[in-house]
Amino acid sequence: MERKESYATQEEFNKLVVRFHDIPPVEMLPGVHAKIVTTEKVSIETYTFAPNSRYPTHHHESEQIMIFMEGAGDELVDGKLYPVKGGDIIIIPSNVEHGLYTSDRGCHAITVSIPPRYDLVAKIKALKDEAGLK
Repeated sequence: MERKESYATQEEFNKLVVRFHDIPPVEMLPGVHAKIVTTEKVSIETYTFAPNSRYPTHHHESEQIMIFMEGAGDELVDGKLYPVKGGDIIIIPSNVEHGLYTSDRGCHAITVSIPPRYDLVAKIKALKDEAGLK
């Protein structure tokens, strides 16, 4: 197959492509680590939850779609427990209280937040400033 389009320059590539292994993990809480990528309109976080950990109940403006990749736990949404495991997707509306209790297997999940989680944007900025990065 013939390609007529030119390849992106390295500068163009660097503006649009992020390598997952290059994203530093952020410790959100003991036993909970995230890798976070954010733009002006959306954030995506990959979470690793240690076995038998808990992410406290909280709420935020952002709607969330949480995709459980592996492991299991009980997602607490608006006062009710939802047992989730790898392959499940849960939708959390804006400003609804939610949290997570992980099983003895822990879990790995990907979360998409719209608009971006501004608290996470601030956390990333503070870490970059502390490290002297752009």
